[in-house]
Amino acid sequence: MKLSVVIPVYNEEKRIKETSEVLDSFLKTIVEDYEIIFSNDGSVDSTPKILDEISRNNPKIKAIGYDVNKGKGSAVRCGVLASTGDYVVFTDCDLAYGTEVIKRAIDVFEECECDVVIGSRNIDSESYEGYTFTRKIMSKVYFRIISLASGFKLSDSQCGFKCFKKEAGHDVFSECQIDSFAFDLEALMKSQAKGYKICEMPVKIINNDNSESKVRMIRDAIKMLFDIRRIKKNNRNN
Repeated sequence: MKLSVVIPVYNEEKRIKETSEVLDSFLKTIVEDYEIIFSNDGSVDSTPKILDEISRNNPKIKAIGYDVNKGKGSAVRCGVLASTGDYVVFTDCDLAYGTEVIKRAIDVFEECECDVVIGSRNIDSESYEGYTFTRKIMSKVYFRIISLASGFKLSDSQCGFKCFKKEAGHDVFSECQIDSFAFDLEALMKSQAKGYKICEMPVKIINNDNSESKVRMIRDAIKMLFDIRRIKKNNRNN
């Protein structure tokens, strides 16, 4: 079994090297074969240079990307479509949910016989531990708005940890178009429309750095509503 881990990156020069080392050390303990794909979303710092060096020194690490910033959805989509593993995981460069969550996701596939496994911060009451009270409330309100507008019934579309079987991942992301933070919702709604079985698993935020968050709740919530309209329209036309 081969596992692909996709990490979308934008101006992550401070943590790429450590993240690559942590992932590389962990993955070699749980699978026979793996690849780590860093998908560069047009970074303007030294991220591309560091990725080039890391990938030259480790054949398990691939560096892909483009020069103009497009959005996290674009970076994840490029990474998933470039993956060759039997399973493809995507998570953020800060490894907010740790590394053990990767092993647990693979176990869920075997237990539930599903096509997609998504992390949820809303199953376990301790999942938001470390969040400020304000951010915790805003996150829950944000998801509630998304749920009502989209009709999405699972507990957490926006968690940054998801895993797809190869066939499902390539099938779904080959049709995705959203580049913004709504890309998660688009991928899940397409998965449901295509009949893929989705299972949720509880995840807990382990590495929480609010100062580095690229999400702006009010601005992104408004943009999300426009993207939801676009997702629904695209799905109707397909």
